[in-house]
Amino acid sequence: MSDRVYNILFLCTGNSARSVLGEAIVNHLGAHDQQGRRFKGFSAGSQPRGEVHPYTLDLLRGLHLPTDGLFSKSWDLYAVAGAPKMDFIFTVCDSAAGEACPVWPGQPMTAHWGIPDPAAAPDSKNGGSEVERRAAFRQAYAALENRVRLFLSLPLASLDRMTLQNRLNAIGRPAPSAAAA
Repeated sequence: MSDRVYNILFLCTGNSARSVLGEAIVNHLGAHDQQGRRFKGFSAGSQPRGEVHPYTLDLLRGLHLPTDGLFSKSWDLYAVAGAPKMDFIFTVCDSAAGEACPVWPGQPMTAHWGIPDPAAAPDSKNGGSEVERRAAFRQAYAALENRVRLFLSLPLASLDRMTLQNRLNAIGRPAPSAAAA
């Protein structure tokens, strides 16, 4: 096994749901992947809410993924001297993808992997139910897990930078719908 650890930062605006899910998934699946590589997940937001959404934590605990150390934080934490050097940065919400990001040390590869915000699912005051809201969190988790698995399957060492960038972008594109076929 290689001693090399690839650091991955997931960004969104509030850092309370999608980016935190991405961090947890990478830390679960990428501790040692099938190729002996190691990955470490991080998350942050441009305007962090200050707390992780309770449904995010409930879902992760229900899936037996660790939640210790997960907290809502600013992306500025990772753009300063002494911060972990990121190899990959994935935005998971459309608003964060359009914001002016800090300059990331080390020129990490970036891609947009937009996922609908489960925290924005209607609550009981807005015509939704708790079941529907929790389903939105499960859907966001499933979409991120699928993308992380695709990413972890890439032969990173054998891809040139341009090919790797194209693959990262492709992972973030929505699958063609059956109606379009």
